[in-house]
Amino acid sequence: MNYTSCLVLAVIFTASQSNTLNAQTVSGGLDKSNPFYQVSSLPFHAPAFDKIKNSDFKPAIEEGIRQQMTEIRRIADNPAAPTFQNTLVEMEKSGRLLSRAGAVLNLLTGAYTNPELQKVQQEMAPKLSANNDAIYLNTKLFKRVEAIYNQRHKLKLDPESARLIEYYHQNFVAAGAKLSEADKEILRKLNQEEATLRTKFGSQLLAGTRAGALIVNTKEELEGLSDAAIEVAAGNAKAAGHEGKYAITLQNTTQQPELTFLRNRATRQKLFEASWNRTEKGDANDTRAIIARLAQIRAQKARMIGFPSFAAWKLQNQMAKTPETVEKFLAQLVPAATAKAREEAAEIQKLIDQQNGGFKLEAWDWNFYSEQLRKMKFDIDENEIKPYLEIDNVLQKGVFYAANLLYGLTFKERKDLPVYQEDVRVFDVFDKDGKQMALFYADYYKRDNKRGGAWMSSLIGQSRLFGTRPVIYNVCNFTKPAPGQPALISYSDMRTMFHEFGHALHGLFADQQYPSLSGTATARDFVEFPSQVNENWALDPKVINNYALHYKTGEVMPQTLIDKIKKAGTFNQGHAFTEVLAAHNLDLQWHSLKPGLPLQDVNTFEAEALRKTGLDFPQVPPRYRSSYFNHIWNSGYSAGYYAYSWTEMLADDAYSWFVENGGLTRANGQRFRDMVLSRGNTIELGKMYRDFRGHDPDIKPMLKSRGLED
Repeated sequence: MNYTSCLVLAVIFTASQSNTLNAQTVSGGLDKSNPFYQVSSLPFHAPAFDKIKNSDFKPAIEEGIRQQMTEIRRIADNPAAPTFQNTLVEMEKSGRLLSRAGAVLNLLTGAYTNPELQKVQQEMAPKLSANNDAIYLNTKLFKRVEAIYNQRHKLKLDPESARLIEYYHQNFVAAGAKLSEADKEILRKLNQEEATLRTKFGSQLLAGTRAGALIVNTKEELEGLSDAAIEVAAGNAKAAGHEGKYAITLQNTTQQPELTFLRNRATRQKLFEASWNRTEKGDANDTRAIIARLAQIRAQKARMIGFPSFAAWKLQNQMAKTPETVEKFLAQLVPAATAKAREEAAEIQKLIDQQNGGFKLEAWDWNFYSEQLRKMKFDIDENEIKPYLEIDNVLQKGVFYAANLLYGLTFKERKDLPVYQEDVRVFDVFDKDGKQMALFYADYYKRDNKRGGAWMSSLIGQSRLFGTRPVIYNVCNFTKPAPGQPALISYSDMRTMFHEFGHALHGLFADQQYPSLSGTATARDFVEFPSQVNENWALDPKVINNYALHYKTGEVMPQTLIDKIKKAGTFNQGHAFTEVLAAHNLDLQWHSLKPGLPLQDVNTFEAEALRKTGLDFPQVPPRYRSSYFNHIWNSGYSAGYYAYSWTEMLADDAYSWFVENGGLTRANGQRFRDMVLSRGNTIELGKMYRDFRGHDPDIKPMLKSRGLED
């Protein structure tokens, strides 16, 4: 399963500011030349990227805040008795300008940022936090929401509307609506400080990752990399002002892809250490002071609202509900994963000794030697696979083709819509009846002004309230080929494409009245479920035989190679799962801190957190070190990174249902669409899962898929 990829929501915006537009809304206090002044006239209200300038965001967001505050005051001060329509529906309608400007800013600051945009983001973060507090800490507004909540059983509303009442009431209470005015003021200040620090963390991480690129002087130091990869490294160095040298840029995870192939052990160590220390150099990009303070702020906020820890506060509206449930879930996985990892380490050490290596296995050696073992055991080489994974074939003949077989979707690329960067592609999406239903943007290549990882979000969300249809995007960080070279991707990259498009399908099939409940607006420990299910179709015979075509000959990937890939599927899973479980537990430990306690050194805390959870395994470091763990400090997965494994449990169990019922068929796809993908957050998520699967999630299919249980 892909743990780099994720779904990103605009967490600095309130839920009522979902990415939907009211076509009738204009922005009277904003200059008419500003492209956010009114909704875009492009299809689906897609952003006019060719007209948007850096200088447009600040005035649009500031005016958007002002407008929403006017709308919120009008709702709160309404002399009429509170009703579902005059309170909650009106809240859903608020903040349209802020929504459309914020959606584009969120995209660009993640995928195509620059110093000016980063400055805007940093300046706006505390203002947006204050705006959020002005809604959820508004006493008069909460009294209206609570009055509706208390009479909800008498209102005879449809299920989605009833769910919206529960959603808003829970959000208000969780945000601190029941606090005293004095405590609310303290909370406001903490929220603003947290928003500022989160944004600062993101900027420093991006800068530290960029500056952390490994520069090497000679081609010989890169022995083992392909000619194409070396050419890319030369281009990277030239672009960074190191002409004649070679630069390996860093991805967001601890382990780097090149470590699988680099034969020079000294280069491997340098690359690993460049990754491991990227934000711990004591310079302007060192994030340790920020994360220590963020952890303290979150613990303090949780205590104010009445919870023993941030994790307890955060998990109340998740499927897991409590940190204890998560701890129990992870405890079922750690012993099997670490035992497998130790077996793998012993096997690798044996190989090193057989080759007279004369050294003990270290973290930077693992991938290099495990790849040798994989070749020996399964006669399979990553470089043997890549020629069959040309990116456009994977996208159109793989990802899109699977969506056609399952759901009847078709896609057509269009060149007439403006994009924010030349590599971005845009596709019309047509439903099974041939009607156009959405736009899909694909941004796949790595850039030094794009944050690491892979994610999905929306520029326009679906809502029947506004009559809007989805504009969805996927962002990844694949290595762009040198000019004239084929765009070949790795097996892992291919899985990432299927994963992120699974998120896209969740957004594309949204069918909700209210934007706050639409599409992917679900709990973190549910939202990765559809994307992980979608990964399974990558190796389905109908699909892989359609897209895995050799870029030179056009020949289909041999069945013998496909069989090898499948047989190797559980190889190295001790390592893979242990590094992920270490990250899960780091997240949970950081967010289980008790408020008011002095925080020890960040590295000491991390080491102790790994030790006490049985995950202190130097040869298998966490997938993310605390100091560059963007998911939990700046991307909405705080106390929620476990969701990837939780939803892996859901996905593997749900995929078992597909296998039991005929696999990849239109009928099965329609059932999954009807019962999961189109439901958004309109019903309790445990019930949604049980309705589809027929029982509570079973952990055994995941353990079997990982090779940790027969």
